[in-house]
Amino acid sequence: MFSVGTIPGGTPQSPEPGAASAIFPSLAPVSGRGEAEEEEDNEQEPAEIYLCALWTSGYLGIAYYDTSDSTIHFMPDAPDHESLKLLQRVLDEINPRSVVTSAKQDENMTRFLGKLASQEHREPKRPEIVFLPSVDFGLEISKQRLLAGNYSFIPDSMTTTEKILFLSSIIPFDCLLTVRALGGLLKFLGRRRIGVELEDYNVSVPILGFKKFVLTHLVSIDQDTYSVLQIFKSESHPSVYKVASGLKEGLSLFGILNRCHCKWGQKLLRLWFTRPTHDLGELNSRLDVIQFFLLPQNLDMAQMLHRLLGHIKNVPTVYSALGLRDACRSLPQSIQLFQDIAQEFSDDLHHIASLIGKVVDFEGSLAENRFTVLPNIDPEIDEKKRRLMGLPSFLTEVARKELENLDSRIPSCSVIYIPLIGFLLCIPRLPFMVEASDFEIEGLDFMFLSEEKLHYRSARTKELDALLGDLHCDIRDQETLLMYQLQCQVLARAAVLTRVLDLASRLDVLLALASAARDYGYSRPRYSPQLLGVRILNGRHPLMELCARTFVPNSAECGGDKGRIKVITGPNSSGKSIYLKQVGLITFMALVGSFVPAEEAEIGAVDAIFTRIHSCESISLGLSTFMIDLNQVAKAVNNATKQSLVLIDEFGKGTNTVDGLALLAAVLRHWLALGPMCPHIFVATNFLSLVQLQLLPQGPLVQYLGLAKGFRAGSRDIDDTLSPCISFKTMETCEDGDDLVFFYQVCEGIANASHASYTAAQAGLPGNLIARGKEVSDLIRSGKPIKPVKELLKEKQMENCQTLVDKFLKLDLEDPNLDLDIFMSQEVLPAATGIL
Repeated sequence: MFSVGTIPGGTPQSPEPGAASAIFPSLAPVSGRGEAEEEEDNEQEPAEIYLCALWTSGYLGIAYYDTSDSTIHFMPDAPDHESLKLLQRVLDEINPRSVVTSAKQDENMTRFLGKLASQEHREPKRPEIVFLPSVDFGLEISKQRLLAGNYSFIPDSMTTTEKILFLSSIIPFDCLLTVRALGGLLKFLGRRRIGVELEDYNVSVPILGFKKFVLTHLVSIDQDTYSVLQIFKSESHPSVYKVASGLKEGLSLFGILNRCHCKWGQKLLRLWFTRPTHDLGELNSRLDVIQFFLLPQNLDMAQMLHRLLGHIKNVPTVYSALGLRDACRSLPQSIQLFQDIAQEFSDDLHHIASLIGKVVDFEGSLAENRFTVLPNIDPEIDEKKRRLMGLPSFLTEVARKELENLDSRIPSCSVIYIPLIGFLLCIPRLPFMVEASDFEIEGLDFMFLSEEKLHYRSARTKELDALLGDLHCDIRDQETLLMYQLQCQVLARAAVLTRVLDLASRLDVLLALASAARDYGYSRPRYSPQLLGVRILNGRHPLMELCARTFVPNSAECGGDKGRIKVITGPNSSGKSIYLKQVGLITFMALVGSFVPAEEAEIGAVDAIFTRIHSCESISLGLSTFMIDLNQVAKAVNNATKQSLVLIDEFGKGTNTVDGLALLAAVLRHWLALGPMCPHIFVATNFLSLVQLQLLPQGPLVQYLGLAKGFRAGSRDIDDTLSPCISFKTMETCEDGDDLVFFYQVCEGIANASHASYTAAQAGLPGNLIARGKEVSDLIRSGKPIKPVKELLKEKQMENCQTLVDKFLKLDLEDPNLDLDIFMSQEVLPAATGIL
């Protein structure tokens, strides 16, 4: 299991030698310890893991407690198939002693746990399955349980509000299933009293920290990153007729790459997007297929396969899967996907399709909205359907005979058939039939009145019931029995069908990615496990290039001798945020096995992507905008490793300028102090004082530009040897008189001004406001006092004089209630003060 960072008490911890051996005892280094010390270690009780899991609506929430370090690990809500493959991977990696879940579970989860409990020879041991009442997993009670926990890493001096804010920077409260799993786990720990069984009851289970974990090879990306990079974006449907049908995908990376022709392909593409990986074998196998279909001579084959995939909708169209098999047999078998389809799409598919095609009446099933069979399958069903079809003319004849025996005042009647009730005689309600007693007719049994028609049982209708029975229900029952028999035969080959859908959906996704790569001019990325960072040559933003008339590509390189921290400055609206998102999106696309919008891209071993680009405000969170920004940065500080990519845009602008600048500088200096363990960081900021005030260490670039005269020797946590870790870039611009020309090109250097006045003019602010803003800015920069504008001051004085004159003119000196002292103190003096 790979843990992303350690959060004991939320305090960032730099990796220490031997940390791996603490988590994986088998990796402990050989040392010269004495035999007695080794024997003491061997006598220690082995670590035990207690896991809590919830699966609802296709999403999985997991939390577990590790007794070796008294730490709770959690995995944010993640999509999982009905077969719960992701949960199985977690169980295989951590081997828990107990699996805790809700007693009220989906049948898929129940079936999975049943199989797990029956694995008597499971290695190293079969876990205990524990069911707790569903009320113990309630969302609100779980939140309260988390917030009320007695955690040793939280100081007692913290107020309740401070504790909530602190925990919200560690625990993803927006992941509802994870929160519920954490709440259920805490309930289980408290009930079992893990680790404190022999202690007094007032001693609680020790919890020394919370850790976020991801599975091996999976890249950690939180929901904020998915949102700000527009990987997914849900929007309400523009049609008022389809609003109730749910949300539609807006302009997003998923939206432009989702060219899948079957629904299983769309689900798999979404799953790949939610589970980016750095498994090189898996990534290269995906890229090999995409590259094959991008060859010009394979375009017709790709289009033909995609058309066949469009028919993979239900079992009868399995014939299309056979077409896929035949086509893939003619393709290079060196590509694993083609080989799998050619071999595993067996003749069982043809048997299943033929069997269902011969039994199921699809047109009849659609018309009646239920399962129906074709003729000549069951003679008894055919006979009953024939009799049911002939009923209208037969019942007309019966009604004619019934009318002959009725009162002459009854003009007409009919015989109808109602499922589950049988045959009834129906006559119109006559004017004299007012009371219930008027409904009685000799020889007939009154049943009910409906729509001004009276329904009776007669001797003939009873005879029909006995003779024909409930034909409709009998036919349904017999067809249902046939459906069950057919289902059993199909399920006997269910493994084939499941494998067909898995391979077909994989082919559909890769064809979709190949189509997008062909249309948008994407190139194949390279992966380098030895490279700690990313190298992108002439990269483009995959969404912005579709919206802009022209797009300027930019390169990016981080790691090695290029430094781990890139500080990007530049005027407002010069493209800094787009550049950051572009780096993040290209890296993400490479980690899902897609071609990327760049001439070249080399991606190192990236294990996580963190962002602080946009504040996802929500009233339900109960947090200020700046607190949300701090939480996003805290996630990166607490969890980012030397293999993580961190994108930060304008952090610190949500508070006082000095405080915001200080926080940004402190965060960057913290990472710089990690040296070779520093993450790969791209920071866009308008805080030019970051360099002007020498808040960061001197680097060769800064020294070259003459913008810094050196860094104080003996700094608390940074010395001159760390300076190569940071470099400065800016967005190239050119001043043409009063105009500012943006080139949207990243270059080496540091911006000398933010040019906010030009951006304000572009936004339409009045010229006098902009001029006054520039004047005040220059005065502040030069340290001179700010004085009011004389014209504005004179105009304000005239207004105050006019107000004072108006007050005197309205004064009624003959008013007996007039108090001149009050008038002078409350009316005259304030106006006179404004004039002076």
